[in-house]
Amino acid sequence: MDSERMVHVNVGSNKGNSRLNLSRAMRGIGEVFGPYEISHVVTSPPWGFKSNRNFLNMGIQFLSSLPAEEILDKLLKIQQDISPSSHRTPSGGYADREIDIDIVAIADEVIETEKLKVPHPHLAERRFFLEPLEELAPSWQHPLTGETAAEMLSKLGD
Repeated sequence: MDSERMVHVNVGSNKGNSRLNLSRAMRGIGEVFGPYEISHVVTSPPWGFKSNRNFLNMGIQFLSSLPAEEILDKLLKIQQDISPSSHRTPSGGYADREIDIDIVAIADEVIETEKLKVPHPHLAERRFFLEPLEELAPSWQHPLTGETAAEMLSKLGD
């Protein structure tokens, strides 16, 4: 087992009762991983596809000593329990979703496997990832660039 380290996830929803879906994700994370901290909720337009439904996103951070892929499996099970429907179109594009749970970062780890990439490969492009991360972990630095969430945010503009 790895030593205990901080796991940063982002939870998003733009379909169904989004606030309830976020609440269900928080409950699931608490049941599986124990105590956690949450950020404010960020409202944002869909990223990477067109939809008339905005997303509600929030950051959640918790400590875990589990291997990264086991953390991912447990998060995917929580996501599946809330909504078994895919958040991809048949052609592989993004679609509206009741819940999406992404690992944003795990401490200062860099992981690149077929199943998991940490830090999240789109972290620096997504305000709805960066705002919660900056709130919860202002001193966290991207292990490859050394940038904090605030520094990455400053490059995004509007």
